[in-house]
Amino acid sequence: MSDWRDDLPPVRGKLIRDAELAPFTWFRVGGPADLLFLPEDEDDLAAFLKGLPADVPVTVLGVGSNTLVRDGGVEGAVVRLGRAFGQVEALGNGRIRAGAAVLDAVLAKKAAEAGIAGLEFYRGVPGTIGGACVMNAGCYGAETKDVLVEAYALTRSGERKTFSNAEMGFVYRKAQAALAEPLIFTGALFEGRPDDPAAVTARMDEITARREQTQPIREKTGGSTFKNPPGHSSWRLVDAAGWRGKPFGGAQFSELHANFLINTGEATAADLEGLGEAVRADVKAKFGVELEWEIKRIGRPA
Repeated sequence: MSDWRDDLPPVRGKLIRDAELAPFTWFRVGGPADLLFLPEDEDDLAAFLKGLPADVPVTVLGVGSNTLVRDGGVEGAVVRLGRAFGQVEALGNGRIRAGAAVLDAVLAKKAAEAGIAGLEFYRGVPGTIGGACVMNAGCYGAETKDVLVEAYALTRSGERKTFSNAEMGFVYRKAQAALAEPLIFTGALFEGRPDDPAAVTARMDEITARREQTQPIREKTGGSTFKNPPGHSSWRLVDAAGWRGKPFGGAQFSELHANFLINTGEATAADLEGLGEAVRADVKAKFGVELEWEIKRIGRPA
């Protein structure tokens, strides 16, 4: 039986068969990727996408903060962007450019050092710029749509595209451009406003302190589990349904913040997803509210 992995396009980066993905995710669970590709740079990634058979699925894995990899692993090719996509450059006039692999918190720090205000909220977002573009990431009243000028991406066929803020089609926790066609974001340009670096840093420190007091940031978690339904707070619904701190296999919703799903030690992806689905069903039955996953679940069940 033929295997598509036996006839891959030539690359300069690394290709790893049956690569374990759990170490790349904050939950530390999940099965292997059929193929993991670590591109050397954007040209390498574009060439790989052009040469990969069109019927092979491609999944992007960032820092793994908002992703649950199922126990059966991920079909097709998983792409993880590395050092070449991790550069940040302040351009003047309140603008700053970042690669897709840059941590949101690093962008916030670099913006502060450059005297750029408006990006402080990224200090509280546990992810990368690529994920922020896909999900319109935000917290504490600010979102990616408020500061993004344009985003850069490759299509599934390796074509380069640039999207303006309007073309991204940002809505709550998603960019409609990323739903219309498969895209791999490679970077983005942001614009804030000039301010004193010390003042910007002080506001970021307040965000850090607030997170440490209210979120289980040192647990094996994936950040906010459910989106906030219109007129409701997800954590209040989870709490009111009685699921705060209630064990479910090796999983539970945090005692500190009831919208944070955590791996208490030996959870499987099935434990974590099963708990989330049980909570969704219970909240719907008790309050008539449909909770929608914010965490991205990828791959095959065991």
